[in-house]
Amino acid sequence: MQLQDKVIIVTGASSGIGKALVEESLRLGAKVVLAARRIEPMQEIISGVSPDQYLLIKTDVSLEADCRLLIDKSIERFGRIDVLINNAGVSMRALFSETDLLVIQRLMQVNFWGAVYCSKYALPHLIASGGSLVGVSSIAGFKGLPARSGYSASKFALQGFLESVRIENLNTGLHVLIACPGFTASNIRKTALAKDGSIQGESPRNEEKMMTSEMVAKRILRSVIGRKRTLVLTTQGKLTLLINKFFPGLTDKLVYKHLAKEPDSPLKER
Repeated sequence: MQLQDKVIIVTGASSGIGKALVEESLRLGAKVVLAARRIEPMQEIISGVSPDQYLLIKTDVSLEADCRLLIDKSIERFGRIDVLINNAGVSMRALFSETDLLVIQRLMQVNFWGAVYCSKYALPHLIASGGSLVGVSSIAGFKGLPARSGYSASKFALQGFLESVRIENLNTGLHVLIACPGFTASNIRKTALAKDGSIQGESPRNEEKMMTSEMVAKRILRSVIGRKRTLVLTTQGKLTLLINKFFPGLTDKLVYKHLAKEPDSPLKER
């Protein structure tokens, strides 16, 4: 499936991987629906783009009503949906023992329920077009990461949900892609939640050494075109999964050691 004139919905479209997905989709000739809570950044992204190529909708994916409206407005405008990319997400960094439970609830509401809501209302349209349902997950959806308990839980849940939907639709023509970037230079760490729910602020990692959002977006869209089942990105991510398959105990220690090196890591005192 080439993307020329296809209708693609991108949640979390205002920054990071979402922004890159919008820009790459437009470059490939798709019609794009941008969905995010912040209107101004999305308006900047589509500056200079022909109005018939996009639709911009303020959307909080943690709200079922917003997700339903997003799908309804997309159909009203373009008459079809070919690709839904559930990209909206929020992260965290704190020990579970110290984390306010509202933080984990927030992550589940955005990362998991946001994808469930959007997918529920888009599903009949995606089946009708023989389209693609995409979830932007993480290596944390395969391997639980210390100080990211809520984030890992939400991504494990997302992947289980998408796998179930895939199997249910083996005979409908629906394509389901689970995309798992490794650490990516994006806005997600700067907006990650601390143990009390406050915004973490500056990223604890060296963003310059990570895969760029633009590279991730290109690989995701290439996988949509190729109708791949799973996309695991970065050498580090692939190596983590390989070692974990055969030596899970060793992987636990390596992951702990790696994340404990972060500046101000909550793991350092343990």
